[in-house]
Amino acid sequence: MTVQAIKLPILRMPYRVRVNPYLLALREETETWAREMGMLDSDEAPSARRAIWTPSQFHAMAVDQLTAWALPDASLADLRLNHRFNLWALAWDDYFAAAFKRTGDLAGAQAFTARLHAFLPPEPGARLPEPANAVERGMADLQQRLFPPRMAHWQQGLNRALARYIDAGVQELANTRAGRVPDLIEYAQFRRESFAAYTAPYSVELSTGARIPEQIRHSRAFCALLDAFMDYMGMANDIASYQREVNDEHDVNNLVIVLHTSLRITVQEAMHAAADLVTARLRHFEHLIRSELPPVVQRARLNHGERIELEAWLRGACSFLAGLHAWYTGAPRYAPADGPFQEQRTSTAAVPADERYVSAASGLTTSTHA
Repeated sequence: MTVQAIKLPILRMPYRVRVNPYLLALREETETWAREMGMLDSDEAPSARRAIWTPSQFHAMAVDQLTAWALPDASLADLRLNHRFNLWALAWDDYFAAAFKRTGDLAGAQAFTARLHAFLPPEPGARLPEPANAVERGMADLQQRLFPPRMAHWQQGLNRALARYIDAGVQELANTRAGRVPDLIEYAQFRRESFAAYTAPYSVELSTGARIPEQIRHSRAFCALLDAFMDYMGMANDIASYQREVNDEHDVNNLVIVLHTSLRITVQEAMHAAADLVTARLRHFEHLIRSELPPVVQRARLNHGERIELEAWLRGACSFLAGLHAWYTGAPRYAPADGPFQEQRTSTAAVPADERYVSAASGLTTSTHA
């Protein structure tokens, strides 16, 4: 079966997408930072010093829409910061694919990654090397901005998550060069790293201003909830980006290929199995919020303020998943340029907020639709 013959399934998403009211303000500056970092060319014509993206490639990613969909309640300052982070992550991904995955340059990828680690210091205020390319320049700039005083407590955790992300790129390349398709059980954990999913809880915290209470952060139920939250992101992305990754990059690090190889089924059957697995992880996320988290909250004796913060974080996490789903199913990076996304992208009116959320403090669920 050819790549073009694969039919993509429609993934379930119970949460409605909302649009951040600062989307227009974000668009007005969306290209400025990318150009300053050297990520974006000024025109489509080839140049001696090629940036990562041409203008048409940049607009096809629609990162401003992704950020506004995923973080509908963020302030303009926090939205801008998350937006630059999203741009950086995609810049790293596309640069790494072009420079190393498509050439098979494992040694170059290892050297590039080792140097990038120097831009992820474990302590605030550390001196950074002089950036030598757009990816390093972007991360150096973000290190000066990502840790406002109220968020200084998670600098080490976020930089560790970023280190796992860039290291996973080298492992992906090693797998592809060796023709080694990851084992299904191994891949579930690995995909959280290769998608930068470990950074997502920090984005939700930054955008909502709500911290996960320390009393429950390391509980079994909440850790399982975070795993399901992160699994949806990466596995759903594998479905949306299957044709681009397999056709253009000849990548073996994709859930569809993993299922196809591990279960010895056709690629189309593997695509449906991948969709079932993504849906199962989302249902588990819902189950944990509805049934297993409330008793943990009760036993931890969270006070009123902590419960309010937890509810705000959970609502932010649901919005984050809804925004990613909307981006996967509509952005030109994944969908045809003449698809419905163009109409959606011109509107900044907020879609009515999803009323399906769980009150972790009381253990009650309100739901107005299935």
